[in-house]
Amino acid sequence: MGHDLTTTHVRLSPIPLHAGRGLRLVRGEGSYLWDDRDRRYLDLMTNYGVNLLGHSHPEVTAAITNQAARLTNAHQSFDTPARDEFLQALGALLPPPLTRISFGNSGAEAVEAAMKYARVATGRTGIVATHRAYHGRTFGALAATADAKYRDPFAPMLEGVRHVPFDDLDALDKVLDDSVGAVIIEPIQGEGGVRVPADGYLKGIRERCDAYGSLLICDEIQTGFRTGAVFAFSREDIMPDILCLSKSIANGLPLGVTVTTEAVSDRVPKGSHGSTFAGNPLVCAAGAATLRVLTDEGLHRRAQHAGDRFQERVRGLGLTQVREVRGRGLMLAVELKKPVTPVIKAMQERGVLALPGGGTVIRFLPSILIDDAQLDEGVEVLADAVRQAG
Repeated sequence: MGHDLTTTHVRLSPIPLHAGRGLRLVRGEGSYLWDDRDRRYLDLMTNYGVNLLGHSHPEVTAAITNQAARLTNAHQSFDTPARDEFLQALGALLPPPLTRISFGNSGAEAVEAAMKYARVATGRTGIVATHRAYHGRTFGALAATADAKYRDPFAPMLEGVRHVPFDDLDALDKVLDDSVGAVIIEPIQGEGGVRVPADGYLKGIRERCDAYGSLLICDEIQTGFRTGAVFAFSREDIMPDILCLSKSIANGLPLGVTVTTEAVSDRVPKGSHGSTFAGNPLVCAAGAATLRVLTDEGLHRRAQHAGDRFQERVRGLGLTQVREVRGRGLMLAVELKKPVTPVIKAMQERGVLALPGGGTVIRFLPSILIDDAQLDEGVEVLADAVRQAG
């Protein structure tokens, strides 16, 4: 007997996968968000780094509105002007030989594609990732993610993935062999606490991958467009074989891309990967508008300056509970000598939103368009919250 749809009503509630922040957000503009009581919050987390241009950026909003009135979805077997514009905008920022692209809907999907392409291009199943790495929570990406709290409930993981200490080339030397298809690396670790490696680390990985015939996958899902340069790997003048991008690439809409060299893409069989919603005109329109803004080199120079200034100001506070201040550009962390949850809650009560990057790390991922006065406001609230927490 079927359900009577005129009388049945299921009361749905989310599976409690996330710790609630106790806020009901209703709108945003620039670097600020408002809750349902019309209280304003300075947003220094931007949905884990997604809203790089802030909220309701006028050019992105216009692009979304215009596209929504025309065509929101079209499978990738059809060409669309919006997708062509996105490809042109991203191509203007990419260095050769990164000339081939596939679309996904998230960073995890971009990593999934990268790992599949590495396997089929090399004929090898081994993947090397690092301790504290975060690459996503789908099964393939989860195997490369290091934190046991994400992995253990779903074990066993995908076979063939090994983890070595981050920023340790000697440790990498011990596991590289002819079974390794790829090394996947975040140029700066995000979820792991904004860990910045020593100069020469990425170049050393590139040299070792070349020596063993392994591919280098750069996961720039969080670092992309945020660290004072378009891509963080450019600091060491290296080139990955596969590049993963997402988060800020469409300033809030779900879009992920996996960019490869022709040598990799030529080994990927037609029809072996795909996604129904990926690369749809709506997200591509948002992505193209976002990337056109990010072609301004002055924005990246300013991000570097703003991040340096933030670090100097926090160090200058003389807070005894601060162990370290680190980061690059507007990817920043303040590590404390104690758990950060009370401090993050105290900051929220004072109208500033930040997020953890581990038990003792406060992570800051503000908009690249944030101004100095807003960052100063964040520093002042951070100082008060740290002092309050003792």
